[in-house]
Amino acid sequence: MKESSSSSRKQGAPAPCAACKLLRRRCAEDCVFAPYFPADEPHKFANVHKVFGASNVNKMLQELPEHQRGDAVSSMVYEANARVRDPVYGCVGAISSLQQQIDALQTQLALAQAEVVHMRMRQYSSSPDCASPSTRGRRSHNHHPKSSYNMDDSFWN
Repeated sequence: MKESSSSSRKQGAPAPCAACKLLRRRCAEDCVFAPYFPADEPHKFANVHKVFGASNVNKMLQELPEHQRGDAVSSMVYEANARVRDPVYGCVGAISSLQQQIDALQTQLALAQAEVVHMRMRQYSSSPDCASPSTRGRRSHNHHPKSSYNMDDSFWN
């Protein structure tokens, strides 16, 4: 008689969430884990459970308003995955690594920009307009801004 009642219960009941499945317990309708740890993603809860513990996660989720729980779970999953990859530094290690990459790329960018300026300067100095010193001298004097005030134009020339 027990077998028939348990088999009929299994057919009508939804699959337990990943948390209840890992913890080997019955998944209640009001299970706090079910909305965030679906049965088809068991690795999510496994890492969170390994790092934080099911009881702590349960307490954290119950203390939060429902509209904040999804973000909290995302953060816990991210941190747990980072801790599994790097047990000492966790996500701080990932952030530090990304910061080092940013620093290296900024240095490469600065060097490339300096090289572009250097190449433009070489191209400018080898252009026909700048070949003779007399042309260069005239050009530099012509680049002074003209004033809108009534000043003697000889001041700028």
